[in-house]
Amino acid sequence: MAYYFEPPIWARRQGCHLSPQALGSDYASAVERMEKVLLPAFDSWRSRGLTDMMPASPEPGTFDWLIGIFQAHQKWNELDITTQRQYRKSLALFANHELKDGSRVGSKQLSDFTKAFVDAIYGKLLVVTEVSDNGEVVVRERRRYANVAMASCRRAWFVGHRAQERMVPASNPFSRMGLRSRAPGQPIRPTPTATWDELVAFRAAAKRLDYRSIATAALLSWEWLQREQHVFGSFDISHYRPTERPNSVRIVHPKNGEEAWWPLLDETGIPLFPELMDELDKIKHISPQGLVFRRDHAHRRAATPLPWMTPRKDLRYLRSVVKKIIAEAGLRQELSFTSFRHGGFTEGADSDLTDAELRAAGRHRELAPVVWTAPRWI
Repeated sequence: MAYYFEPPIWARRQGCHLSPQALGSDYASAVERMEKVLLPAFDSWRSRGLTDMMPASPEPGTFDWLIGIFQAHQKWNELDITTQRQYRKSLALFANHELKDGSRVGSKQLSDFTKAFVDAIYGKLLVVTEVSDNGEVVVRERRRYANVAMASCRRAWFVGHRAQERMVPASNPFSRMGLRSRAPGQPIRPTPTATWDELVAFRAAAKRLDYRSIATAALLSWEWLQREQHVFGSFDISHYRPTERPNSVRIVHPKNGEEAWWPLLDETGIPLFPELMDELDKIKHISPQGLVFRRDHAHRRAATPLPWMTPRKDLRYLRSVVKKIIAEAGLRQELSFTSFRHGGFTEGADSDLTDAELRAAGRHRELAPVVWTAPRWI
């Protein structure tokens, strides 16, 4: 087994200077090079140098110093690599903002931070001015990016206060900012929801491309309303039809820790999910232990197939494969693996399941996101 790095196609089309390269067969060395060399270089290109501007030895008590405290804390090590990268970019966006006096926000002492100061910086980060290729000045809002930056700063402040209580003020100026996910009057962008026909087309395309584990996983997400993090990161062979409960499946929700045993047969012994159970039975026969869904396609098959989710809880490779399957099936490009879970919610609503039943199925504590469409048998 060997490891390989390749920048996303969209990045290469936009001029990313990083080239594909082999990382060798040692996993630890490959991860170290990715984390310390390749991903920082990619982030530098993507942020246009923002992530390179952090001083190596920041002055104690400054916001730059707070970032260092956060990144050295155990709470930082508990984050997966994707979240760490997002935090780095978001913290850099805030810290590298230039003030009227020419100084960076990150160079300011934490004792000087007020809610009004943070709100003012947020207002500046919320809007960005760019010049197009034809010289036209374009002003656009980047609300989601700015909101994530404020949330990252809030987390850094809380962690910093616990680690350095004497130097980090207890009052967090990033708390309760009342951030909006969209501008006032802007319509809500609905989550793309797949139809049953799209699920069928997706599964057929996945099988043609030999991604059979993803084909089964999509049907499972539709039928049992499970998130991709659970499907690919937590669903174990031992959860499905164990010896002590051969007619049930154990559903564990990784987000809130709740679990439930679901019946697989009705009162007369007829399978409730015949197609899905047939495919899971075959997987269980081949792989009697471990995660159910692994990279078992022919061109990546190994003696022990790797999980789709990496040790860092990263699903980017899976998502790229899902997009490849969607393109092969000729489906809407806005669809994702999550779309099949939402499709299952929709069909559940059309089948007259109550809100409580939908919440129980998806392990929700709040109202399920239902989009009403016609049943597939119409």
